Amino acid sequence: MTESSGSGSGSGWGSGLGERIRVLIVDDHQMVRAGLRAMLRDTKVEIVGEAANLEGALAEIDEHKPDAVLLDVRLQGQSGLEACRVITQKHPGLAVVFLTVYEDEQYVFEALRAGAKGYMLKRASPEDIVRVLEEVGRGETIVDPALTGQIARRAAQVRPGHIWPGSEMGLTQRESEVLRTMVDGLNNRAIAEALVISEDTVKTHVRAIFRKLGVTDRARAVSVALREGIFR
Repeated sequence: MTESSGSGSGSGWGSGLGERIRVLIVDDHQMVRAGLRAMLRDTKVEIVGEAANLEGALAEIDEHKPDAVLLDVRLQGQSGLEACRVITQKHPGLAVVFLTVYEDEQYVFEALRAGAKGYMLKRASPEDIVRVLEEVGRGETIVDPALTGQIARRAAQVRPGHIWPGSEMGLTQRESEVLRTMVDGLNNRAIAEALVISEDTVKTHVRAIFRKLGVTDRARAVSVALREGIFR
């Protein structure tokens, strides 16, 4: 099921054949968490805790010291990608694996850039999940090949330094492109034509840019972009 990339070959927690893998589930849907518990009940995965948001996840990590975290891309009122950044910064030895319905290539890039060790789709079987956790425990980086081989290979090759303008501020690559056109003075219709996307999509990206930059209008967004030197 998995396609791996990376040079990890150490004796991590995924090395022992009979070794239990202690996992924390972070998903804002209780039914999803319950479903995962049921799916993994008769496997070598031990669910040591669950949480619906970042705050709960951090508390569970401190209490239970899991080997890995299964995390969704979107949490209620929060970004799973940002949660991953926080978790990996506070606990650099903890493996975060995304388990999500989102197949967007950009999410894969952002997840790995945020420090995740794996990205799987929720249609994965229990055997697939166990296998990914084992490989991650051996130091591998795993991307679900259902996202297509090319995306998997490109995403798994993402490394610090290979970034787009504004990525350090949480902007996706497409949001960065939209912000650049805003700096150039284009309106939504012109942006849509330039990037070959709909105006509604542009508006969605603009709202996301405002939120991530902490501004409420285009002028302030452009001001932040120029002040922070996002486009050099």
